[in-house]
Amino acid sequence: MSTSSKTKIKELISQSVQDTLHFARQVADELSGGDILLLTGELGTGKTTFVQGLAKAFGIREKIKSPTFTVMHAHKIKPHKCAQKHRREPKWFVHADVYRLKKAEEIYEIGLMDWLGRQDAVVVVEWGEKIKPLLRSYVYKTIRFQYNKRKNERFITPPPKISLPR
Repeated sequence: MSTSSKTKIKELISQSVQDTLHFARQVADELSGGDILLLTGELGTGKTTFVQGLAKAFGIREKIKSPTFTVMHAHKIKPHKCAQKHRREPKWFVHADVYRLKKAEEIYEIGLMDWLGRQDAVVVVEWGEKIKPLLRSYVYKTIRFQYNKRKNERFITPPPKISLPR
């Protein structure tokens, strides 16, 4: 993937973990406090790898794992890592994985609703399609991950307003 210029792209083909991490870093540059990002797709399509790339771009040094059992982690962002990149500099990176939730309403119990729309947080939700019905009053972006026919390739479909590397 070349990053010489940015354009609106309908779909990206990731051929490696490095491609997915690189794409995540590009997306991180487009995010600001208050943004909600829903990640959708089958198991193993790269959602957690993508979150790891986002977290790294925000300067988070902790090892990012999918919080499938704990459901949600909030990570403090160091201000100097994001300075001048974002319109509203986020102070928190919230990563949720709602795969194991039986009902969408469980996001109230885990505290995820408390983070949504906060101007000091970027919220990323794996399996976001499971909670969409509860997000009608929020603005969110969706990124879809799909398997490709070729081994190790993934289609990644970004939201319309995110510019991707060419």
